[in-house]
Amino acid sequence: MGANSLNIEDPVSLRRYLTSAHMLVNDEPITMAVLPGGVSGRTVFVQWPDGRARVFKQALPKLRVAVDWFSDPSRIHREALGLRWLAKLAPPGTVPGLSFVDADEHVLGMDAVSRPHENWKTMLLAGKLEDDHVRQFGRWLGTVHRHSWQQGDELASAFDNRSFFESLRVEPYYQYTATRVPDAAAFLGELIVDTRSRRQALVHGDFSPKNVLVHSGRLVLLDLEVIHWGDPAFDVGFGLTHFLSKAHHVRERRADFGRAASNFFGEYVESLGDVSWAGSVEPFAVRHTLGCLLARTEGRSPLEYLDPAARERQRDAVLALLLGLPVRVDDLINEFIARLEPR
Repeated sequence: MGANSLNIEDPVSLRRYLTSAHMLVNDEPITMAVLPGGVSGRTVFVQWPDGRARVFKQALPKLRVAVDWFSDPSRIHREALGLRWLAKLAPPGTVPGLSFVDADEHVLGMDAVSRPHENWKTMLLAGKLEDDHVRQFGRWLGTVHRHSWQQGDELASAFDNRSFFESLRVEPYYQYTATRVPDAAAFLGELIVDTRSRRQALVHGDFSPKNVLVHSGRLVLLDLEVIHWGDPAFDVGFGLTHFLSKAHHVRERRADFGRAASNFFGEYVESLGDVSWAGSVEPFAVRHTLGCLLARTEGRSPLEYLDPAARERQRDAVLALLLGLPVRVDDLINEFIARLEPR
């Protein structure tokens, strides 16, 4: 097959593809299921009769969102590189094993997470918030940032290309949002400059509950196509954004999500340890949190669970906070949540 001719979501095409790649015998029965949730590519679960199960991902050049959003599909190979490295850097058992990469069709295969499992975002939106999960999330990030910093000479070179981070995060989150919210344009412009200059650790780039599966109480992290050597505070702010946006949405658990955000950051700092740049993370994490909170209402990928009124409320809360920019994460959490309450 030629480049871009394959659609792995089509069962006939995928069976033919797996057969040609010697992963499937012609008449061998397999179970195939398209997995929902991603906008940047196709994802399909495949199980063989002997119980083996893999997930195949195929990157798309145009993302599946309402506005035009493009990114080079060769980013799938960056994800493969990330999986190889995180097998060594992350806590054991918290990333899937890589089993297959196709450079022409931009497909990778990885070991499927054992079932039963649940998507953490789905759990959180249903109000299923467990303190141990939150602490695992912070511990994973602090551990990866610390271990990657310790091997920085090799990793900085291997993950130096940040073009995928630019096309999938900087442009759609910060640059595009700046065009839609002039009052935040200067803040976002400065944040972009600072982010591009900070190169300190291996950054996941999409550190979100939607990319986490929970199996037997353990978090397994997925979706590494934006991974790069860069600003660790971006990951922290990206993660905090999801706790705070869910505090906004799940009204009856608002205080609990606020505490979860604080616990996540506390566990991260403890796991990060005494890396040379530890003291600079917090103020930059605050700024990234505000930038991402705004981007998830006005950027190219708004949070689908916030209705128009909620998006306006979140935007207004961020703009108010920009007038007196917090420095500490706990101050940001408290002030943001306070601005969501009726006055």
